[in-house]
This record gives sequence, C-alpha cells and structure tokens, in this order.
Amino acid sequence: MLKTPFLKQLFGSFLDLVPILAVVLIFQIFIIRQAIPDVGSLIAGTLFVILGLTLFVQGLEQSLFPIGESMAYAFARKGSLFWLLTFAFCLGFGTTVAEPALIAVAQEAANIAGSAGIIEPTSAAKDSYALGLRITVALSVGFAILVGVLRIIRGWPLYYLIIGGYCGVIIMTPFAPPEIIGIAYDSGGVTTSTITVPLVTALGVGLATAIKGRNPMVDGFGLIAFASLTPMIFVMAYGMLR
Repeated sequence: MLKTPFLKQLFGSFLDLVPILAVVLIFQIFIIRQAIPDVGSLIAGTLFVILGLTLFVQGLEQSLFPIGESMAYAFARKGSLFWLLTFAFCLGFGTTVAEPALIAVAQEAANIAGSAGIIEPTSAAKDSYALGLRITVALSVGFAILVGVLRIIRGWPLYYLIIGGYCGVIIMTPFAPPEIIGIAYDSGGVTTSTITVPLVTALGVGLATAIKGRNPMVDGFGLIAFASLTPMIFVMAYGMLR
C-alpha cells in the first residue's frame, strides 16, 4: 500500500502528528482527567490536517522547489547581477507581503494598537497601520534576501551578517517604543512561514549549486535566518519613525 509516493507522504504526515496527538491525549486523559469533547470533530479535524499537510508537501516538491531552483540556475547562467538581485528582492517582498501569518499578526497588532489608544480606533486607521506593518516587514525580507544572495555570490561568512544584525537589534531595542518591541520580535518568526520558506530555500540552494566554487550545504542555506532577523530592525524603526 505504501509503494506510491502519495501514500508514503500521507503515512509520514500521520507519523509527524503522532507526538502532538499523544501529548494532547495524555494531558487530557491523565492530567486534566476530563473526557475529550466532540471526539468525532477531533478525528475529522486530524484527518483533514494529515491530508492538508500531505498535499502541501507534495505541492512544495512538485512546484515551488523546482521553480525556485530553475530560476536560480537561469539567473546564474544569465550572469546579470542586477537582475538577480532585483529578482531576490522582489521574491522576498512578494512572498512575505502575502504571508498568511503576517497578515493575521499585523491585523491583530492594529486592533490592539487601536484599543490602547496608540492609533485612532477606526477601521481606516487600523487598516493603514496593519498595511504599513506588512509593507515594512516585506521590505525587510526583500532586503534580507538581496543581501543573502549577494553573500552567496561573494562568499561572505554567514555569521558576520547574523552577529552584526543581532547587534543592531540589541542597540535599537532600548530606543524603540515599548509597544512595538514585541511585535518586532514576533515579526521575525511569522515572516518565515508557509510561502516564504520553500521559495527562498530553493533559491539559495539552487544558486549555490549553479555558481562554481560554492557548496550548497555551506552557502545555500542561511537565507531564512537572515530573513527572520531583518524584520526586527525594520519594525522597530517603523515604530520609532511613526
């Protein structure tokens, strides 16, 4: 039964969810000692999660990863640094601004800011605040991918960028408004999610594979780490300037 790739992935998704289900059931039954509410919905929801996770991984393997790698090869063969960096920035910006997790966090931040009196408690003000936050984070990730691609091309050590970036975060934190610091720190996590990670990872690995003298294991990875760092700096700057 498990000879087809889809069934193998389906079974793998089930195994990935087993630890989560085990923790929930153990605490529900043995620690809280309460009956599981609506068992039918729980089973149906679990099946939907397994199926959705399977289809998502299949989509990554058949679409996003090949597209990212093929475009990286194409730009490397073209030899145009300008268009490669432009593509890297646009890829980071476009994938981030459409990130569902970022949209949700930005809207929630706008609602809280309106309730706290930081901005006007109107729909227009909240939408403007949320959009500004999304654009700021998207610009930061676009900048991060651009610099990350330049790092792969030039062969710069990754830890120079990471250490320098976190030093910037530490320096900016005392000067940023207290209301924006938590949002800034969380923005780094929500940007590297469903849409951004597959395409950016494929771009980095494909580019490092296509460029002579680069090791995909050493140079191809690390774009996501830098992309989760720059939003902290940009969002704190957004809070300081707003």
